[in-house]
Amino acid sequence: MAQALVLLASLLIFSNVAHCDFSPKVIVDMAKILMDNYCSPEKLAGMEEAIDAGSSNTEILNISDPATLASVLTDGVKKTIFDSRVKVTYEPGFVPAAPPAMPDIPPEQLAEMIKGTVKVEVLDGNIGYLKIQHIIGEEMAQKVGPILLEYIWDKVLPTSAMILDFRSAVSGEISGIPYIVSYYTDSEPPIHIDSVYDRTSDVTIELWSMPTLLGKRYGTSKPLIILTSKNTLGIAEDVVYCLKNLKRATIVGENTAGGSIKINKIKVGDTDFYVTVPVAKSINPITGKSWEINGVAPNVEVAAEDALDAAIAIIKLRAEIPGLVQAAATLVADNYAFPSIGDDVAEKLGAVVASGEYNLIFTKEELEAKLSADLLKLSGDKCLKATSNIPARPPMNLTPEMFIELVKVSFHTDVFENNIGYLRFDMFGDFEHVAKIIAEHVWNKVVDTDMLIVDLRNNVGGSTSSIAGFCSYFFDSDKQIVLDHVYNRPSNTTSDLLALTQLTGRRYGSKKSVIILTSGATAGAAEEFVFIMKRLGRAMIIGETTRGGCHPPETFRVGESDIFLSIPISHSDTAQGPSWEGAGIAPHIPVPADAALDTAKAILFKHFSGQN
Repeated sequence: MAQALVLLASLLIFSNVAHCDFSPKVIVDMAKILMDNYCSPEKLAGMEEAIDAGSSNTEILNISDPATLASVLTDGVKKTIFDSRVKVTYEPGFVPAAPPAMPDIPPEQLAEMIKGTVKVEVLDGNIGYLKIQHIIGEEMAQKVGPILLEYIWDKVLPTSAMILDFRSAVSGEISGIPYIVSYYTDSEPPIHIDSVYDRTSDVTIELWSMPTLLGKRYGTSKPLIILTSKNTLGIAEDVVYCLKNLKRATIVGENTAGGSIKINKIKVGDTDFYVTVPVAKSINPITGKSWEINGVAPNVEVAAEDALDAAIAIIKLRAEIPGLVQAAATLVADNYAFPSIGDDVAEKLGAVVASGEYNLIFTKEELEAKLSADLLKLSGDKCLKATSNIPARPPMNLTPEMFIELVKVSFHTDVFENNIGYLRFDMFGDFEHVAKIIAEHVWNKVVDTDMLIVDLRNNVGGSTSSIAGFCSYFFDSDKQIVLDHVYNRPSNTTSDLLALTQLTGRRYGSKKSVIILTSGATAGAAEEFVFIMKRLGRAMIIGETTRGGCHPPETFRVGESDIFLSIPISHSDTAQGPSWEGAGIAPHIPVPADAALDTAKAILFKHFSGQN
């Protein structure tokens, strides 16, 4: 009752602002109209008691101008029930429009009248286009339906995609909602598409898709785009909302008007005041919400005048999607590092397309995101994804002095207490051409230490071309060691990654202790180094499990499009079980990344103390 009292009080208070006679009975009558007709009576709980209290007030209220009063009353109501559709107006001489009766004219003439509100066309690319300004109801559809089928529907039925233009649709009948929705859904099973509560009859009507229709359905497999504008109103909004939330249509354009399923303008007693009030409300069974007041938000927001061009572009993209996804599947099957997984991914990707999951894609970026998500879901490999085609950087024309400065900022070295060396770098690269610079300005600073910490906690990978050389520094030269067996999918060959017998600079050797620090960010080439050093028992790993990346992937163009796939084409030795790709490398001593260095120091200090 509290809210209702506030409502009535606001009406009475706001009517007190002016300076001529105005009876409180009019205010009470307005409140009764709201109580008897407003579509959300729960907002008016206690209104009857409030009216009874207000009716006993015989005070003559001072007002100045009825139109001003109407405006003030409207503001009072809106601020109380928060519904912008409720209005109070002062309209002397207003004659309410009678509900239109079915014209008693031949169906052929009716059809011509209706065709005047509909534009039908087949656009380039076999795209059907229907512009509708009024949605006819069941009675009209039964009377002129066969004629409309022949002159309108049958022209667009054979098209491969359709655009419904509701940018100027401002009127319609509730009974027409199931008709339009049903033409774009299947006959079975029946779909509960809307529930409409009518306050005046206190009845809720459920709207369901129709099992039988005049003519054939457009079905669910062909693309459907609906164009909207800020002027799209009422019944058209309901159709848009239903088809959007059934995931049957993509909405392109502007947010719709946010009207009502049914609004009445009711005269207040014998006065010239009228209350415009929504007498029915729509509740969508899928969302549990309504499009009323807030309107329907488009999937693709563009200015109304640009909506048609945007829709055509979306349809053209969707026509290409099955071929693009099939091309992507073929690339994965032919090139992915793990052949059995690649074949399985390719097969299942085709099934995803056939299921219709790609039918609501409307931009290249969405296609790339969907493709990446499906590749990850089907393969479990976060390295297998859509990517941008980033051209290779041209070689840097650096002087020797510039190379030296670059190396100095790329590597960090230190020597801790007890002659413990520390080496950190955050990216592997092709170090071959700067090997002498690295040896002189980096390696020589730590090679004579008694123990070494290699910090890869922030190393995100890079080129694997230097892995064999870097690993070799931690082994002796008297025998050649097989560091890894690397399988290459495009060539279907396995090659041995061997330790090098010739190196630039001195070796650290196989006797001195080495600890490698890792984190969840350690990835790619860095993981390959950690994998080798751990598997061969050459280093202790401290920190967090690594990212579980991959050998550097290759970039492949999908068909003739500007979409590209990043595909790992190689993997490390799996003869002794799963490698590091995907799962990452678990440390010997798991600690948070930020505690790994102190943990390593403590272990090495203890080791040093034990030796002395």
